[in-house]
Amino acid sequence: MDTDLKREIIMDNYQDPMNKGLVEDDSYIMTNTNSESCIDNLDFMMKVENNIIKDIRFDGEACAISTSASSIMIRSLIGKTIDEAKKILLNYTNMIQEKDFDMDIVGELGVYDDIAKQPSRKNCALMPSTAIYKLLAILEEKSK
Repeated sequence: MDTDLKREIIMDNYQDPMNKGLVEDDSYIMTNTNSESCIDNLDFMMKVENNIIKDIRFDGEACAISTSASSIMIRSLIGKTIDEAKKILLNYTNMIQEKDFDMDIVGELGVYDDIAKQPSRKNCALMPSTAIYKLLAILEEKSK
């Protein structure tokens, strides 16, 4: 993907992120993720019904990478089954960590495929996946 197009997608999702803002609804599970190295501090909430991710929301203070990655990830995961979401998360995390991944599975999140050129930004790009993994673990614990 062209570098200018990647930048445009990232900036669009930073300036007008999808599903930013939390809701008061007990059917959601919630978690927080933050960075030890910068100001990024985000709350995430997710609603799952019949093994399908119905909604994900986030809010907080974060840089352009964390905010845009959260927006794009939310768009990528809503409507997916838990197993489909785990596959996307695994491939995305592998991409950020410079391991083998499938670009077809990563989809639009592929705009971060060269984030490794800025190692200090990896944590920013991983914030939403870290939060979603936490939410999935909470969901799994609740279902026991």
